[in-house]
Amino acid sequence: MSDIPRVPLLIDGKLVQSETTEWRDVINPATQEVVARVPFATPAEVERAIANSKEAFKTWRMVSQAKRRLIMTDFARLLRDNTTKIAEVLSREHGKTLPDAEGEVARGLEGVEHAVSANVLQLGDYAENAATGIDVYNVLQPLGVCAGITAFNFPVMLPCWMFPIAVTMGNTFVYKPSEQDPTASLMVAQLALEAGLPPGVLNVVHGGPDVANTLCDHPDIKAVSFIGSTRVGTEIYRRSSQAGKRCQAMMGAKNHSVIMPDADRDAALNSMLGAAFGAAGERCMAISVLVLVGEAQKWLPDFVERAKKLKVNVGTDRKADLGPLISPAAKQRVEGYIQKGVDEGAELVLDGRGVQVPGYEKGNFVGPTVFSKVKAGMSIYEAEIFGPVLSVVLVDTLEEAVDFINANPNGNGTSIFTQDGGHARYFQNHVDVGQVGINIPIPVPVAWFSFTGSRGSKLGDLGPNGRQSIYFWTQTKTITARWQAHPTDINTTIAMK
Repeated sequence: MSDIPRVPLLIDGKLVQSETTEWRDVINPATQEVVARVPFATPAEVERAIANSKEAFKTWRMVSQAKRRLIMTDFARLLRDNTTKIAEVLSREHGKTLPDAEGEVARGLEGVEHAVSANVLQLGDYAENAATGIDVYNVLQPLGVCAGITAFNFPVMLPCWMFPIAVTMGNTFVYKPSEQDPTASLMVAQLALEAGLPPGVLNVVHGGPDVANTLCDHPDIKAVSFIGSTRVGTEIYRRSSQAGKRCQAMMGAKNHSVIMPDADRDAALNSMLGAAFGAAGERCMAISVLVLVGEAQKWLPDFVERAKKLKVNVGTDRKADLGPLISPAAKQRVEGYIQKGVDEGAELVLDGRGVQVPGYEKGNFVGPTVFSKVKAGMSIYEAEIFGPVLSVVLVDTLEEAVDFINANPNGNGTSIFTQDGGHARYFQNHVDVGQVGINIPIPVPVAWFSFTGSRGSKLGDLGPNGRQSIYFWTQTKTITARWQAHPTDINTTIAMK
């Protein structure tokens, strides 16, 4: 056990071995091998990280925008140069394929590159002589110590949606990655320090609910960003808001994709294969519901035949289409939902249970699974399964499809495949979902546009990335100023004269 590496904390610019007695094994999902041990930081260690970031804020907030931008520029270069190394660690701890892991690093890089332009986005407003001799202007100032809490499924991309823009705005940051695959997240944080972030500007603590709750409750934390499940996100938002801080919580999803009969058949079906089964379905933006409209219902057998050809293997196989699920518990949960789908009357047209990968018999593998004739109210439709399980719903019209999607409590992402501009326009105007794709299967926007969401998929007014992130990580201060050589007459009214 002594040969297994212990994941350190990152406090005050140094890697620190935790003094905790509570450790969690980090497991390779393809082999069940223990590849690292992660600490659940002690209350004193979390307090130390917060206090350190609070002290660092005093000087970091005064560092010029130009200097912060240059640090982000160097960070982007380092992240790009270390993509292969990070992807290998990510694949080992998470299980996703190497090409998918490399793609995640690239999407995280977008968030860093967005932060490079933050000095332009942080501009305020100015109105000279708004009233007689009076100028009024806004400035966007940092909040202080901020915090981020992320799920296991994107240990590189998700933190890059948080701390780069937050620290570029002049805040300091305490980050808690998932305890299931923490090493890639820590590597990213180390690269940010190597790029020039001063000690204390970015600290990393590991742990479970107790650490997360401390970040939500602590009076020195001014804002919390969370990406993960609805159950956890609702509690994070409640605790943070009750503690008087701002919070954004991007939560659960049940994403639908609509295929119209006029769609490009090959493009639509192949896109759905990746959207439903890529990353073994462990994406909050995965398409887990396929809505076939009218004559497109006849394409289902073709889709199933294509799904059968997808390759399930260990993530290091570059020809693999999907790797293992994150844990045995995740596999058990997904297979349990498959059985519920059968028991509740859905038609199982492709069963992904029982997949065996030679040499990796202990892996958490579940193959592509497809249910047809799924109805609202079935467990496989109501739950976010977070696995390679696709529910197919059959409707007659686009209007029925939109009504069906809008009746779902979640509103994270959706897409439509069509060659009819009228269909696309109707869909984008009437569907109540945050991210909409038109002939795009997973509509995660580029990082200089905000990641949004509606209804049960999001709590908080402002989302990650884009212009919304600038306002989330700053406080707008409005100054009304008069510079006058001689005193004015007494004015006892509210009017500016």
